[in-house]
Amino acid sequence: MPASCAGVQIFFAMNITIVGTGYVGLVSGACFAEVGTYVRCVDIDARKIEMLQSGVMPIYEPGLDELVAKNVKAGRLSFSTSLEESLSGSKLVFCAVGTPPDEDGSADLSYVLEVARTVGRTITEYTVFVTKSTVPVGTAAKVKATIAAELAARGVDVEFDVASNPEFLKEGAAIKDFLSPERVIIGADSARAKDLLEKLYKPFMLKGYRVISMDVPSAEMTKYASNAMLATRISFMNDIANLCELLGADVDKVRLGMGSDGRIGKSFLYAGAGYGGSCFPKDVKALARTGRQAGYTMEVIEAVERVNDRQKNIVFDKLSTAFGGELKGKVVALWGLAFKPETDDMREAPSLVVIERLLSAGATVRVFDPVAMNECKRRIGDKVTYCADIYDAATGADAVALMTEWMQFRMPAWNKIQEVMRDNVVVDGRNIYDYDDMVSLGFRFSKIGKKQDCK
Repeated sequence: MPASCAGVQIFFAMNITIVGTGYVGLVSGACFAEVGTYVRCVDIDARKIEMLQSGVMPIYEPGLDELVAKNVKAGRLSFSTSLEESLSGSKLVFCAVGTPPDEDGSADLSYVLEVARTVGRTITEYTVFVTKSTVPVGTAAKVKATIAAELAARGVDVEFDVASNPEFLKEGAAIKDFLSPERVIIGADSARAKDLLEKLYKPFMLKGYRVISMDVPSAEMTKYASNAMLATRISFMNDIANLCELLGADVDKVRLGMGSDGRIGKSFLYAGAGYGGSCFPKDVKALARTGRQAGYTMEVIEAVERVNDRQKNIVFDKLSTAFGGELKGKVVALWGLAFKPETDDMREAPSLVVIERLLSAGATVRVFDPVAMNECKRRIGDKVTYCADIYDAATGADAVALMTEWMQFRMPAWNKIQEVMRDNVVVDGRNIYDYDDMVSLGFRFSKIGKKQDCK
């Protein structure tokens, strides 16, 4: 889209449209705009678009509000509810809509295909439909057939390509991940589409970051395989941690010994209360479902999900053990609600499982999270007591359970915690506190993967 300055027209290097202003779409749009691309972000949720046009972020991600405001002011980033209007002049259309799991675990592609239908009904010149959403292998073929059917219904012959460009963003560090990517995966079956995408990503590659081009099905699979591997490491360590407790080993020491092996490495080897979020649970389910549809059982992936579902109960189980199986009338403080630090995302968060089970057992639950309190209220309302900080949450509590390893939770004033608590049980669901230190302070302390007596 051209702008003018002193009577001289200025054309941005490239115009793109991003459909979906959720986590992936909004971060991608802001970062593309940051390097000079003109970006239109589209969403059917009018309220969300109104919020963005007013400078209010619908999600929490460190630095995102400043980046969006900067690029809106510069005229490189805009928001709309009309995809048809936003397609004009955009050769690249990124689909970043949700693909929530169906009851059978398969990814729901209805939103993706609806975007494809709109593109097919609207485009008048060569366009590349780029799937940014996480979708099963074979989705590109469905998108291509959908666009082709709409063009045929119009009786027009417009060239188009379908490509895959999966995202690898970590919530809490998404802007850095996008601007300085470890790698960019481009799945394209035409040189024309591949060249356009490589041109778009060139500004991010100036320091030698890798663009890896491949066929579309391989790109679709790469996203699922990557997330499934990370989830597998988490579930593996949680399985090892639970065995460590039974045998008297310390999983933290085991992790250090394992991680020192260069073939294994240290990443994603932390035991805890299970993984959550928008990606790992959904993608593990979808990959397992894809295997079954192909007539193949993904034995490891199926086990990863089972282990994680079990692990989300471990904090509750430890609390129950600490009180002899009787939690009725007990007051439990939860520190952290989001599935990980630096986000307000509570999708599939272990905290939700613990809250549900505590309430069902007759306990009173007091909670604090630096940014996820509103999200918790949206999800469960006033079933819990929302507190001002960790000390407020611990006031009158029989037990404290750490659910999210926020930085500000790492060094509490434990003497103050002791003063305000009614009892002295602490369950560390993220293994950030030292066992010997906590016991020496007089707490009945329990963590993941170390044999102890919290009774």
